[in-house]
Amino acid sequence: MIGLGTYAFFWQHSAMAPEPLTLRGAFESTRALDVDLFQICDFAPLEHMGDRELSEAAAAARDLGLTVQLGTKGLTPERLQRFLRLAEVFDARLIRSMLSGPEGTPSLGQAELWLADTLPSFEDAGVTLALETYEQVATADLVDLVWSLSSESLGICLDPANVVARLEQPTTCVETCAELVANVHVKDFAFQRRDGWVGFEYTGAPMGSGLHDYPHLLETVRPRERGIDEIVEHWLPWQGDAETTLRREREWTRTTIDYLRSTP
Repeated sequence: MIGLGTYAFFWQHSAMAPEPLTLRGAFESTRALDVDLFQICDFAPLEHMGDRELSEAAAAARDLGLTVQLGTKGLTPERLQRFLRLAEVFDARLIRSMLSGPEGTPSLGQAELWLADTLPSFEDAGVTLALETYEQVATADLVDLVWSLSSESLGICLDPANVVARLEQPTTCVETCAELVANVHVKDFAFQRRDGWVGFEYTGAPMGSGLHDYPHLLETVRPRERGIDEIVEHWLPWQGDAETTLRREREWTRTTIDYLRSTP
């Protein structure tokens, strides 16, 4: 299923927007694009909502016919249990996280201990924990960690854009993770020379125009055949003013949705 994530609304949610978009506003914008899935990922206000606000947000999603997924950072048992409780409120069946969090990046051994302590709760709740590919941890090490725990409730959130910062090839990341993918973050990316030709900038690009070989990902991972959701995100740099930036963010979202819907 195609979904939108919080990072597709990065600038619309931010204080740079004249009227920052609320969570309900993001839900409504998602539904207006005929998309039925929304991933609330790294959305700071979520962790400060009281029980009433959370219940109202979950009810708003249900009223719009949206399926909700959640996303956080870090693997401490306390954090994962907190998001497992949030998953119950939103009836979410997937939580994306990553090894690095507010507490820093744990050793692989510590991460394994934390996950071994927490995964039984995810299994009992029928919720999948998807660990995202990031530059802080080699993709091969992340894959080994997931295999070592051998849980049907643990998989990988595949985002090959992130690992370029570790000098890994995105296509290699896709191939290494393929069997374990539980969620895909969809965005294109490209390098461009900085002003003065001193170095490069690595940023997002309109889907289909950058370096991401998405047909390779589709062929290798087969997300549509396997029922793996594809969540739209962006790395859109500030465009000089709020009006231009917000307009372009919306355009990139439509471009990505159209691209995904046009691919087999």
